[in-house]
Amino acid sequence: MLFTEVVETSAAVTATRSRLAKVAALAELVRRMSTPAVVSFLVGVPSQGRIGAGWRTVFDLAVPPAPQPSLTVSEVDEALGAFASAGGRGSTARRAALLTDLFGRATAAEQDFLRRLLTGELRQGALEGVMLDAIARAADVPGEVVRRAFMLSGKLPETAVAAMTGEDALARFRLEVGRPVRPMLASPAESLNEALAELGSCVVEHKLDGARIQVHRSGDEIRIFTRTLREITATVPELVELVRGLPCTSVVLDGETLALNDDGKPRPFQETMSRFGALLDAASAGKRTSAGDVRELLLSPFFFDCLHLDGVDLLDEPLRARLDALRAVAGRHVIPGVVAPSEDDAAQVLDEALAAGHEGVMVKSLDSVYAAGRRGRAWQKVKPVHTLDLVVLGVEWGSGRRKGLLSNLHLGARDPDGGPPIMVGKTFKGLTDELLAWQTRELMAIATEKTDWAVMVRPELVIEIELDGAQVSPRYPGGVALRFARVLRYRPDKDAGEADTIDAVRALLPKRGAGQEDTTG
Repeated sequence: MLFTEVVETSAAVTATRSRLAKVAALAELVRRMSTPAVVSFLVGVPSQGRIGAGWRTVFDLAVPPAPQPSLTVSEVDEALGAFASAGGRGSTARRAALLTDLFGRATAAEQDFLRRLLTGELRQGALEGVMLDAIARAADVPGEVVRRAFMLSGKLPETAVAAMTGEDALARFRLEVGRPVRPMLASPAESLNEALAELGSCVVEHKLDGARIQVHRSGDEIRIFTRTLREITATVPELVELVRGLPCTSVVLDGETLALNDDGKPRPFQETMSRFGALLDAASAGKRTSAGDVRELLLSPFFFDCLHLDGVDLLDEPLRARLDALRAVAGRHVIPGVVAPSEDDAAQVLDEALAAGHEGVMVKSLDSVYAAGRRGRAWQKVKPVHTLDLVVLGVEWGSGRRKGLLSNLHLGARDPDGGPPIMVGKTFKGLTDELLAWQTRELMAIATEKTDWAVMVRPELVIEIELDGAQVSPRYPGGVALRFARVLRYRPDKDAGEADTIDAVRALLPKRGAGQEDTTG
């Protein structure tokens, strides 16, 4: 398959707002794909993952484009693989030669696609759901079968290859201890009582203000992953030692980790994320962390689900059975909660969670199976304030005491149909001096356009925003705007594909009428 077909399909998908049109275009190419790299490229990620090609290296490469397309997808994939594996003495020159040769064989459109692919500007986590629908359509298999296979494999290309082989190949995917599973996600609830009424028999547990982790143990081999399935085992020795001491031979646990004060209350979220961000950087660089390195800020785990225990897979068991297994293996490291509470008991759990410094509570159906990778109603989160995880699209330079710092943030919600993020407002409120300095450094590093008044950036940084609600607004393309938005914190543990959708913003509109004024700041 020619590489230009991928480039043309990507352009067609970007140009349309219709989900059906996106699915149709992607399915047509998947149906004819010669290598699973086609799927990787279409969602904006090299099949090798991050290959170490810096922005300056790629954009400073001045190579005349080829007049006609001739590159195949396999040739591009092989060249990127060779680039990623080049190391040792002379590797810089070899890498430069590989990129120069690749770009010299690419047309102008293909060069542009490659630049954006290698620098992350094409990364479209929001396109993941659309791609899964396209794979199902291309293979003529049920969408839920494809989604389950993806949950278990964690890799779209592998899922696509299996789907094109047949439904039986998809059914062969099983939970494998040591290979991360896509995490199950929760939807926001209107109120605690409404969640209780909707879910019936349920568990109410503390919603911790930490970072999601997934723990795998097989004998003495332990692996720990983030919510985005990045492995961080080498950088969290305190968690590894704790898991090694659990009373089991094999286990897969889902939970949160956070830093605590001496009184057991959570330290500020920024401190946990500071440690977490540092360990993500260390993991990416292949570094190990010693106990001495983390003595000042130890992470404590709290688990809320058990997906496997001592040779038995529990994904398809109801939550009540998974909780029994969890309590048997995790003991005091289980998140506090109450099973089948009355309304008064549930309200007390919420009060206790807030008093302990946590975000609120989770309400989960005891009959629910572990449905990973998308937000359903079987798990609901109850928080005393509205918050959204949004994507930073750009930022304006500050004035006065903020002169020289990037201040007023442009915020976007995820398009559930796989398009670019949809702008829903701006805010400069809630930013501390420390956060202003940090975001100026980080956003300048991912800038795509700079003017005297603003900087546009790659839409990859997720930020948690507190707000009073939403209102109808013709000012923004989604027809909705945030009300009194203020920054809570950045979320380095999440990627843009996990941001809240424009539908989640619209769900905050008043039941009757709309606001009279855009008060997004």
